[in-house]
This record gives sequence, structure tokens and C-alpha cells, in this order.
Amino acid sequence: MAQMKLTSFEELKDRHVGKIGTPERDEYEAEVRDAIQSYHIGEVIRTARKERNMTQGQLAELMGVKKAQVCRIERGSNPTINTIARAFNALGMAVSLTCGNMQITLV
Repeated sequence: MAQMKLTSFEELKDRHVGKIGTPERDEYEAEVRDAIQSYHIGEVIRTARKERNMTQGQLAELMGVKKAQVCRIERGSNPTINTIARAFNALGMAVSLTCGNMQITLV
């Protein structure tokens, strides 16, 4: 019986996306980081909404958007800074962003 060769995820990325340091790999890594950050932001918004016993519809009304938009935000569909600020404002929470060595607080 032939033996299977196991391939690591890093080897697969090298082969199909490009080696570390190539423009293609850098773009891929940036997209992955952005997706993970959007997911985490959505989770924070969902958790805060549920802690306040709010429905997505209620949050949407406070934000001035449709319920579907809140659903997309909570799923991590790459929200804009404006949308994030509106969500946290509607939830009564301040948002702090770090941009380089600058700290920005959205109230």
C-alpha cells in the first residue's frame, strides 16, 4: 500500500498563494487579517447587543439601518468605520481605534 504524503497548511499556502514576502502572499495575509478583525468586531457587537437583550431589529432601528445590515455586521461582513461607530453608539459604548501611534476614540 502506498504511503500518503502529508502536507502542512504553510506548504499549501506557499504552493498555491506564494512564498512569504511575495506580493501575492502579502495580499492574501492582509485579506485574512482583515476578515478575522471584521469577524471579531461582529462578535463584540453581537455580544453587546445580546447583553442588552436587544434584537437585531431593535439595534438596526437605533442605527438607522435595516436588520439585514446588522446581521451582515455581526457575521463579519467587513463593516466600515462609520458603521462600527454607529453600532457602538447605538449600544451606548465608546470605540477606541489605534492608528499607528495615534489613538482615536469614537463616542
